[in-house]
Amino acid sequence: MELKGELKCEEYESFEEMIGASNVASGADKDVIFKVPEVKFGSDLCRIVHPGDGNDDGKTDLHCEKMEGKNKSPSAQFAINIDELVNNVAGSFDGKISSLSRASSNGLGCSSENLSNIMELQTPDCRESAMSPSRADGEEDQDSLSLEKMQIEPALPIYLKFADVKYKVAVRGVKQSKDEKYILHGITGSVHPGEILALMGPSGGGKTTLLNLLSGRIKLNSGIISYNDQLYTKSLKKRIGFVMQDDVVFPHLTVKETLTYAALLRLPNTLTRQQKKERATDVISELGLERCQDTIIGGKYVRGVSGGERKRVCIGNEILLNPSLLFLDEPTSGLDSTTALIIVQMLQSFAEAGRTVVTTIHQPSSRLFCKFDKLILLGKGSSLYSGKASEAMGYFYSIGCSPLIAMNPAEFLIDLANGNVNDKSFPTELEVNCLPGSQRLENGEPSPLDVHEYLVEAYGARAVKLEKRKLLKPVTIEGELEIQGRLNSRENQATWWEQFSILLRRGFKERRHEYFSCLRVTQVISTAIIVGLLWCHSDSSSVNRLQDQAGLLFFISVFWGFFPLFTAIFTFPQERAMLTKERSVSMYKLSAYFVARNISDLPLDLILPMVFLVIVYLMVGLRPSVMAFFLTTLTVFLSIVAAQGLGLIIGAAFMDVKKATTLASVTVMTFMLSGGFFIQKVPFFMSWVRYISFNYHSYRLLLKIQYSCSGSNSCESPFIRELRLDHGELEVGALITMVIGYRLLAYLFLRRMETKTMA
Repeated sequence: MELKGELKCEEYESFEEMIGASNVASGADKDVIFKVPEVKFGSDLCRIVHPGDGNDDGKTDLHCEKMEGKNKSPSAQFAINIDELVNNVAGSFDGKISSLSRASSNGLGCSSENLSNIMELQTPDCRESAMSPSRADGEEDQDSLSLEKMQIEPALPIYLKFADVKYKVAVRGVKQSKDEKYILHGITGSVHPGEILALMGPSGGGKTTLLNLLSGRIKLNSGIISYNDQLYTKSLKKRIGFVMQDDVVFPHLTVKETLTYAALLRLPNTLTRQQKKERATDVISELGLERCQDTIIGGKYVRGVSGGERKRVCIGNEILLNPSLLFLDEPTSGLDSTTALIIVQMLQSFAEAGRTVVTTIHQPSSRLFCKFDKLILLGKGSSLYSGKASEAMGYFYSIGCSPLIAMNPAEFLIDLANGNVNDKSFPTELEVNCLPGSQRLENGEPSPLDVHEYLVEAYGARAVKLEKRKLLKPVTIEGELEIQGRLNSRENQATWWEQFSILLRRGFKERRHEYFSCLRVTQVISTAIIVGLLWCHSDSSSVNRLQDQAGLLFFISVFWGFFPLFTAIFTFPQERAMLTKERSVSMYKLSAYFVARNISDLPLDLILPMVFLVIVYLMVGLRPSVMAFFLTTLTVFLSIVAAQGLGLIIGAAFMDVKKATTLASVTVMTFMLSGGFFIQKVPFFMSWVRYISFNYHSYRLLLKIQYSCSGSNSCESPFIRELRLDHGELEVGALITMVIGYRLLAYLFLRRMETKTMA
């Protein structure tokens, strides 16, 4: 029976590899014939002719014919006997291949120089195989030049080693401290500079926990983790980059703005402002983000760049500092295979420049799997394999585990880690169920628990001892001492004032979209028009009309206290992820962030209230005086800033939106009821509430401004007279005290939250 297959020319980097593959296939089965389609070598059109396809001598030949113009009439033909080519390369091939060597280098995607080097044929490396697209020499040179531009200084090569890494957590809901659960069980491994280590395994296998331990983000319970044979120190934090699984970025900033602000904040003061901006531009070029550099990043409700571009922006935030160690938590999750390959190829180029890359990966494609240098396979917190990624399949073959059908290596390994026995063969001792305490499935196959225990025992018996002996050997990195001296001299980042100014500009650009959104503007203007229609052309000529205007002033004090308070509640809970991420790498001081966050809101807080008051003033007919309008605006502004401070306290104290809004609603209702409009005589045990109510003080100030009533002036209305309004110094002082005091308390709560997070 004759089976016919086809060799894809684009899958081979050279003509020799294609011929070699054809020879291997024909040697394995004489009945299998692989057909190569017609390929153009410059002006020659060549194709392989098999026996029975017009070739009478019974041999497989390569026929080429000269093509000229549109007629493409053959002017010459020659044949190369492929059987003789393989069997006697040094003889007949040298003379006949010369014609091919003169052909265009565009054929088959390889250069003509490689065609004469058939004596140097080797089994292609995994990274250069047909499973991944090859890169031309020009592209590699361009990548190396880009990497040179990315390096602001020589990086410290770091050799990462870890042995018997264990991690346990207390079981939630159990009071006894002895009840603990192990997340990791004695993981051992290592990775050299220039290598990519992949942590692979099913969900819940401990990949992210191990990554956080290796990066120093969480404390180690048991085991040893060393960096160039030294333990983790705070000075090493500057040399470590960490890319989280979730893309934590500001949605309304563009790609260029995001990386530029990060460069201005994180790069040392030895670089000028222009050099920092150029550094950000170089990273954008290296990551291939030039096309979308002026596009906003976007988010859940805002349309922006694609998922792959957003992930590259997050990686760019970390490689700005040229880290020696780069950790990534599932950088390809949610991306298609092509985009994921681009991400991994970028990491490969970054590692080839002398960096150490460690990444978690869930289930990569076969092309992605070939990009990894080392692999640690985790299952239920235990190590099932640790070593070279290219030797993983061979190891599992050696212990009797192999796929029965064609399968992606990564898929096969994940199935083993999950205990999936379908379409796989297992050793005899597991099949006969000789493991102590094993359990059987109904169909007689070993259970997932049996498979897991067998893999753990097999790896512990054959591989762990060898890996530990390797880890005991000290490693000397060339140039380590020289660069270590630079590392010990702590580089100063931006000063406090520079951090404040940068964060102020960034905060203003990010939040202007939120403040001036269509919904918010419509809400304020609509409310102002409704208020103006209800109190249209009211005056204070009579007692009843004056009380109506007093109700309007009280509504203004309540509305511009309620509105900003509930907006401020969401500030820190929404920015908690970003704050934690940036503070974990000491991007800026917490005080600089807090002051910039509050100052950037002030001009935004003033615009909409002024629009509101202009509409209300014109429609209602309040006191027609420029000074009265100015003082009314100032009073409303003080009320807004004081209410915001209270909202910041509640948000920072709980960091939970539901709990914060519940407490805020009770607080606002209490302040409103004690604000002086609904009740004048409050019981003495509740009288203290009104003095901490911003509604009470702002309402009294608004009455004072509109009716010019003080202790020395007589008031015609008994309603105003009973309020006993003074000159307003007490109310102004109380509001200013709230503005400052509330924010100091909010800062303390924020500092406490950060301490708990970093612990």
